[in-house]
Amino acid sequence: MTVEAYLTWEPSQELRHEYVNGEVVAMTGGTLPHNDIALNLYTLLRPYLKQQGYRGNVADAKVKIMARIYRYPDLVVSCDQRDILAVDAIQHPSLVVEVLSPGTEALDRGKKFEEYRTLPSLQEYGLIDSTAMTVEIYRRGEGRLWLYYPYQTGDLISFDSIGVSCPIEQIYEGVVLPII
Repeated sequence: MTVEAYLTWEPSQELRHEYVNGEVVAMTGGTLPHNDIALNLYTLLRPYLKQQGYRGNVADAKVKIMARIYRYPDLVVSCDQRDILAVDAIQHPSLVVEVLSPGTEALDRGKKFEEYRTLPSLQEYGLIDSTAMTVEIYRRGEGRLWLYYPYQTGDLISFDSIGVSCPIEQIYEGVVLPII
């Protein structure tokens, strides 16, 4: 499928589909903890984003990574004015967050992170576990270096790219984590 055909076809579909080099991939449904975590984070960030004039989206916002790659992160924030009026896709994100599920973790940590790193605007990539209270943030360093910041129970998470910090417990508020 061509990019043009995908962009015309996909909005009329019942399910969301990512587009990777001509292949259309249906998105899987998330769990309740997955959804609760994404909504909690967006709820925490939204007042600040609105005040700063930044754009934040959850789940149903495509990110154009390259001419032939479109992904749907769980949360995306753009501080770039070119994205404020975007209709089809965010193109200049500062922060991308994926909530990890057992079925998507390898893709989120591997291929998606590799793709997202090609975006010059991206400053942070967050991975939030949906089965345990752990968050990982990768921050852009010098050149191709990405710095790793792990967080766990009791920690204050810092999203430096947008100037926001919050206790990890707020992201997991009301979330029922599976017993492992």
